[in-house]
Amino acid sequence: MDRGTVFVPGAFNALVARAVARAGFDATYISGGATANVAGYPDIGLITLTEMCRTIREISDAAGIPVIADADTGYGEVECCVRTVVEYERSGAAALHIEDQVFPKRCGHLDGKDLIEAHEMADKIAAMAYHRDSKDFVIIARTDARHVTGFEDMILRANLYREAGADVIFPEGLHDGDEFARFMKASPGKTLANMTEFGKTEPITRDEFSALGVSIVIYPLSLMRIAMRSVEDGLAALKKDGGFHGALSSMQNRKELYELLAYTPGERWDFPTNGR
Repeated sequence: MDRGTVFVPGAFNALVARAVARAGFDATYISGGATANVAGYPDIGLITLTEMCRTIREISDAAGIPVIADADTGYGEVECCVRTVVEYERSGAAALHIEDQVFPKRCGHLDGKDLIEAHEMADKIAAMAYHRDSKDFVIIARTDARHVTGFEDMILRANLYREAGADVIFPEGLHDGDEFARFMKASPGKTLANMTEFGKTEPITRDEFSALGVSIVIYPLSLMRIAMRSVEDGLAALKKDGGFHGALSSMQNRKELYELLAYTPGERWDFPTNGR
């Protein structure tokens, strides 16, 4: 972040995380929504802390680059939030974000959300910042106030959360670059942007984010959406044609898979241990 904007594709499993790292990105992101979706659930907070930590371990080991992990509402009150930061850090995450929604939460780009009191969120952030093992572990505070209580309350909450110990603020659901500029002027400090498709934020380019000085840009569901469209197209082809012979050119072949896994048949494969 000190060198410039960090662009962070979301990885919904460890193999995708390896691809993100090999493509040259400096970090990867684990979305709670994506983790729920690949388990067959909607994004309503059903994924447990234990399930999320298993995903963090798999992805951080496979990728060997910093992992930002979604912690939803912290899995409960302050005591649960303390356990969350401890377990996420032990599992290999480099950062987490926690949001100020009432549980059960909703996707940040849906309407009908409710917020906890700002001071309750600040208490969670302060406790998490205090109990992290390393000061390099990044605490990101997300506020969903933009489409619940309004822009000005979002600013008040963001500044309170910074004072409580958040290293980065994640203002969810801003509409465009002008709103990011307005937010960052009113709440100076590191800021995360969520560039999810089909939501409330219009497309903003990499150069525009860099010019704004945004610290982190996450793309939480993009790769999952691309992959699932390909899955559905492949299944339609199988149903129609009775085989996948027409789709071979769109497949990752065996050689490419082995290269991604750093595997040579007949040779010992070294288990990844978080890039070490």
